[in-house]
Amino acid sequence: MNAKIGILGGTFDPPHHAHLIIANEARIQLGLEKIIFLPNAIPPHKQESGLASNADRLQMLDLAIKDNPYFEIDDREMKRTGKSYTYDTMLEMTKEFPNAAFSFIIGGDMVEYLPKWYHINELIKLVNFVGVNRPHYEGNTPYDIEEIQVPAMDISSSLLRERLAAGLPIDYYVPEQVSKYIKEHHLYE
Repeated sequence: MNAKIGILGGTFDPPHHAHLIIANEARIQLGLEKIIFLPNAIPPHKQESGLASNADRLQMLDLAIKDNPYFEIDDREMKRTGKSYTYDTMLEMTKEFPNAAFSFIIGGDMVEYLPKWYHINELIKLVNFVGVNRPHYEGNTPYDIEEIQVPAMDISSSLLRERLAAGLPIDYYVPEQVSKYIKEHHLYE
């Protein structure tokens, strides 16, 4: 019996409720055993532009998911030096878990960008892509992807960073522990 595992990649800078709802809905709708959050590495030059460090993003993500027994984090892309491609990661993961069927969850914005992904024609053989509806995107792609519907939430990490930079609160956009962490560590100010 193959384990059905969902993968949700992203910067999670910061992680917010839309990430958690998407992960949970994918798990329920697709009958997945767990969701692995796969944070990308942010190049050092990006941190100078006000983004959180890898360590801070990992800590915030851990705080956001810690109460859900179906959620876990895989930080391999953060540890990798040089460019980190989904293809390389999924090649590793399919070798590590040969009995797993992976569903790679992406938003409507990424669905449209799929043709530009590194080694997409090989990657599509390793994972089942799952497209999530997202406001302002049609989700058109030449690839065969499974679609799920989640409540429309126009929340993005960039919106939250803008609010924080403007001194506006982000209460209710992120889990309470994440909000406390951001305040305590003066992130995105």
